[in-house]
Amino acid sequence: MSSPAPAVPKRLEGKVAIITGGASGIGESTARLFWANGAKVIIADIQDNLGNTICEQLGGENIAYVHCDVTDEEEVRNLVDFAVDKYGKLDIMYNNAGIMDPKTTSILTIEKSDLERVLRVNLVGSFLGTKHAARVMVPARKGCILFTGSSTASIACMNEHAYVASKRGIVGLAQNVTAELGQFGIRVNCVSPYAVATNFVKGALPDHDSEGFEKFMSQVGNLKGAVLKTDDVARAALYLASDDANYVSGLNLLVDGGFSIANPSVALAMTQQH
Repeated sequence: MSSPAPAVPKRLEGKVAIITGGASGIGESTARLFWANGAKVIIADIQDNLGNTICEQLGGENIAYVHCDVTDEEEVRNLVDFAVDKYGKLDIMYNNAGIMDPKTTSILTIEKSDLERVLRVNLVGSFLGTKHAARVMVPARKGCILFTGSSTASIACMNEHAYVASKRGIVGLAQNVTAELGQFGIRVNCVSPYAVATNFVKGALPDHDSEGFEKFMSQVGNLKGAVLKTDDVARAALYLASDDANYVSGLNLLVDGGFSIANPSVALAMTQQH
């Protein structure tokens, strides 16, 4: 009789994680993956039905939902306090909540209010999450802070100016915080994906055609034969949150199949010449 295969170790066993924007998209995939890897997960979102449904599906003491508007500092403070009160500590803060503004693509027509709305959620929300996570991590002299950036922070995309500004700000914030918090044993990193068909993206598509969107983005992407899914981004976050990345800090991990470093214009021009 062959011996049973060894159990796969859970990479976040015993760790406590907050994931903002954790009720859908990248956040949901990450919450489920972190939970499956042994973490005690607090989903923070304003989508109460979705957040509570995930908790009901997973069940047990290791998953919880907290309503939190990341632009409200008091709610963010209470979120972090909830994690510490419930589980005794906070090991991982994943600032993932974000929005887009697909209706405005030109600098000529974008409204100041639209810019401010996107910056409030994406950048200010990440700032507040980091501030209050650091408040409890610094005394513990350990912790991991993650951000969801974007490949648009590494390459111009000629639209979504508010979104790009917010994501470039997040990468800069993450790098600055890395420099400050390293002395306390706190690691800080970004996960920056290529285009993913999340709920926000689907809502901006004609007929909510996520399959067509994925097919198109795969065609124009650099890495052929693969389609980026939210689970792929979650696995990158899992690596950065785990002890496998014990000495990784200040990294902007691009999950974009090489898109941001590949300029297809020369190859396209040569193809058109023949």
